[in-house]
Amino acid sequence: MQLTLRQKITQFAHMLQTELFPVLEETAGALSKEHKRVASTLALIPMHRFIACANGWNGRPSKDRYAIACAFLAKSVLNIATTRSLIGRLEGDVQLRRLCGWKREWDLPHESTFSRAFAEFSQMDLPRFVHEALIADTQKERIIGHIARDSTAIYARERCLQTPSQKRASQSQPKAKKTRRSTKGKKLKKRRRNVRETKPARTRIERQRTMSVDAMLREIPQECSIGAKKNSRGHEEYWRGFKLHLDVADGQIPITALLTSANVHDSQMAIPLASISSKRVSYCYELMDSAYDASAIREHSRELGHKAIIDPKAPGGPKSALPMRQKPVPQLAPAESIRFRERTMVERVYSRLKDEFGASSVRVRGPKKVMTHLMFGVLALTADQLLKLAG
Repeated sequence: MQLTLRQKITQFAHMLQTELFPVLEETAGALSKEHKRVASTLALIPMHRFIACANGWNGRPSKDRYAIACAFLAKSVLNIATTRSLIGRLEGDVQLRRLCGWKREWDLPHESTFSRAFAEFSQMDLPRFVHEALIADTQKERIIGHIARDSTAIYARERCLQTPSQKRASQSQPKAKKTRRSTKGKKLKKRRRNVRETKPARTRIERQRTMSVDAMLREIPQECSIGAKKNSRGHEEYWRGFKLHLDVADGQIPITALLTSANVHDSQMAIPLASISSKRVSYCYELMDSAYDASAIREHSRELGHKAIIDPKAPGGPKSALPMRQKPVPQLAPAESIRFRERTMVERVYSRLKDEFGASSVRVRGPKKVMTHLMFGVLALTADQLLKLAG
C-alpha cells in the first residue's frame, strides 16, 4: 500500500513525538517549542548527504562543517539576524548547541570559521542542492494543481556596479570642436547611403525558448543594481539590491528559487522557472500577474503541458472621455478568475520569508552569498510548511 504525502508526514511527526523528542530530552534537557522546531527541521532536511565528513584525514583536524551548516539552518528557523548573535545564542543555549552537534561551549568555532564555512557553502551551492533533494523526496510523486510565480525585492548593503552605458560614458572623452572650413570653389557631393532593411533583434524571452536552462541563467545578470516597482498607490519605489523569484506550489511550498539583479524584469524569469519546476514536480496551472503577460511565455507553458493563467495587461495609449472610443479592458474567464485567486499564496510565502526566516536581514555581499543566505530561509520555510501538513 503506497502512502500519500500527508500520511508520510503524519508518520514522521508521530516518530518525532514518540521517539526523537524523548531521547533528546534525556540527553540535552527539556526542549522548548523553538528547540522542537529546530530538531524537526534538522530531522526532515537531508543535509548530511551533501557534506563530506573530515574525520580521519591527514593534517590538522578541521571544524565540523555539518554542525556549522545545522547552525546556519537554525539561524534561519529562529530568525537570528547576524552570525555573531547566533554564536552568542549557542554559547548560552545548551539544548540548541547540542542539537547542532557541539557538546561543550569551548567546542564552538570562532566567528571567522563560521564565515569561511559560509563562503564554502556559497561556492558549492549547498542549500540549493539540499532544497532540490527535499523537493524530490516529498513532491516528486505528487500532482500539484497550481504553481504561483512572482518576485520580491531583496535589499543589499553593497555598491552597485556600473551599467554598460555608464561605463561607455565614463570612458568616452569630450571631442574637440571642428572648425568650419570654407567651401568656395568646391562642389558639395551628396553621399548616398545604402539603406538596408534589418530585421528587429529577438527579445530575450523569444531567445530563451530555444536555449538550455544553463544558457538562460548565464545570460541573466545577478549583480547588485537599482530596482524600481509601483506600489499599491501607483507610485514608483526604488531599492538597491536583488530580486528573488519563486515558484510556489499548493500548500505554500517553494519549488524553485532564483536570484537576479534588481533591474531584471519579472517576465525574463518565467521561462527558466517553468523549465526547472517542470523537471522537479508535475503540475497543471501556472498563475502569474500582468508583468508576465507575453505570448512567448504562454506558448512555452503550453509546450510543457501546462495552462498559464496570466492577469492581462490594461490597454495602453491615450485614454478618451468618450465611452465609444474607450478600449475594452481584457478580463479573465470566470473559471480562470477563480483559479487566479490562488496566486496570493506566493505573497504569503514572501511575507513569512521576510518576517520569520531572515530574508529581510541580509548582511552578506555578492550574489552567491546572498542566495545562500536566502536559501537557508527557503529550506526552513519548506520544512515548516511540510510539517504543517501533519496538522
